[in-house]
Amino acid sequence: MDGICVSAGENVYEVIQAGGFDFDRVTTYVGAATGPRWLVASGFDLSLLENGVLGNNRPVALAGASASAMRFAAWVHPEPEKSYRGLIDAYISMNFTRKDKPEEILQSLRDLIDSYIDDDAIQFALTSKKYRLAIITARARGLASSDVRWLQGLAIGTGFVCNALNRRMIHSFFQRVVFHNSPIPPPFCLDNDFRGQAVALNKVNFKHALLASSAIPLAVAGVRDIYGAPNGTYRDGGLTDYQLNQKYAGEKGSITLMFNHQERIIPAWLDKRLKSRRPQERYLEDLLMVCPSDEFIRKLPYNRVPDRRDFKMYADNHSKRMRSWRQVVETSKHLGEEFLELVESGRLRDVVKRI
Repeated sequence: MDGICVSAGENVYEVIQAGGFDFDRVTTYVGAATGPRWLVASGFDLSLLENGVLGNNRPVALAGASASAMRFAAWVHPEPEKSYRGLIDAYISMNFTRKDKPEEILQSLRDLIDSYIDDDAIQFALTSKKYRLAIITARARGLASSDVRWLQGLAIGTGFVCNALNRRMIHSFFQRVVFHNSPIPPPFCLDNDFRGQAVALNKVNFKHALLASSAIPLAVAGVRDIYGAPNGTYRDGGLTDYQLNQKYAGEKGSITLMFNHQERIIPAWLDKRLKSRRPQERYLEDLLMVCPSDEFIRKLPYNRVPDRRDFKMYADNHSKRMRSWRQVVETSKHLGEEFLELVESGRLRDVVKRI
């Protein structure tokens, strides 16, 4: 097996080496807000879903922003595998042109959500006993809330500089707001470092929260005044939580699972160009991360994971992009089975590395 690499924070590494890992320890499954890169996680997700390994003894929080919020919204559907595959097909089939306006792209995302999440299924999603959905959004502050492109760009540029000086300054530009279907806020929302607000999901705001979490700054119009949440403009939750930027594990011995498209873990969207920026150490202690190996990535079209640039690169040849992305999904199908085999065979302790 050469498709995945597995790494663990100090606490999880010790559990694995002692032979104590099992899926009942996983209390949170975190997804990265990395656009089309989520397609390499599709096989991993479907393997976990089809084998029913999570949430058997207690509910598991499914926490993520942007594309990962889209992924996890399928998990709480009455027919999760069908919904998830519907998301894959609809996402790959989306087409954009260079002339599309932010409002038009927002409408395309709204149509995407409607294509795989039935309105009649929302009540089921809200009362899921197995999975607790946590959709991460960013409520824009000041000029960052403007849909005037140059004003928003000015705010983001200023935010980049301030964030580079001190990572906590990102919260002066964007407030983390988590929409959840738990009876009470998820444990990570009660952590001292949370610095945000938790809002209960309901039939009215479910799709709006999901849409807002994917409203990429500058490219997509923001979503205003979501029912049940503070008034304002909501944008992509990756602005505050790009890959991992919180302490998700609650009680001692619990594990946070994450599939990421790369070994580097980027905390917030504005940290992408800050090569030395990584999550705080306490956020990593209880993390078990799975990512595709370099050898696997060399098997993908053009030897790379697809990303948002592909929409522009193939703007004049949508069918070529769609073929490429479908090939990525097909090639990634076995990654989850590889991980399950490592766990079942006990070989996980032989391959896991320290983060």
